[in-house]
Amino acid sequence: NAKRCKTLEDLLKNSEIVTVHVDGRPQNKHLISSKQFAQMRDGVIFLNLSRGNVVDLEALAAACKSAKVAGAAVDVFPREPASNDQGFDSPLKGLPNVILTPHVGGSTLEAQRNIAEFVSERLISYIKSGSTHLSVNFPQLQLPELIDAHRFLHVHENVPGILAKINGLLAERGINILGQYLKTSEQIGYVITDVDSKYERDVIKELEAINHTIRFRALY
Repeated sequence: NAKRCKTLEDLLKNSEIVTVHVDGRPQNKHLISSKQFAQMRDGVIFLNLSRGNVVDLEALAAACKSAKVAGAAVDVFPREPASNDQGFDSPLKGLPNVILTPHVGGSTLEAQRNIAEFVSERLISYIKSGSTHLSVNFPQLQLPELIDAHRFLHVHENVPGILAKINGLLAERGINILGQYLKTSEQIGYVITDVDSKYERDVIKELEAINHTIRFRALY
């Protein structure tokens, strides 16, 4: 009975319960603010169990006071006390239609087990295939394991010309590229290159020596 909406506004105006599940990257700061609360149905139920900076708490407090939001539950906050001795202040404190919990969502037995399995799976995937899928601080590339070929992983500073240098070096050596994948973040570039030729050890040294290289690894 799920229906895909074309816009966030379409989703909000048709939902009786809104629950937020996004990461805390800077682009998501105040993803839900006054504009989004105005688009919601009157009497909506609102939950944020993701990251504290995703929701504008002042806007949420105003929506709760006006009964635009009938009830809210919040488990994460922009600034959370490091210990029980530290004070906690929030515009949501004391509101009768709001439940506040001290970031317990990630501390359940199920969550801890899932986190352990997730991290292990992601590390194994990176070691075996070079995949960085779902990384939050590194360019994301998702690739299958490679069979009967070779794979080069090149991490570099995000400056122009690195890909051209890699390809030029491989061309000079007569190494054919089967596939190549590039993803960049603000400061880092990540190139995965699959080749079908045997290569000399000197090729690795030359790829490592490319200016602005941070790390190079021959996976197979």
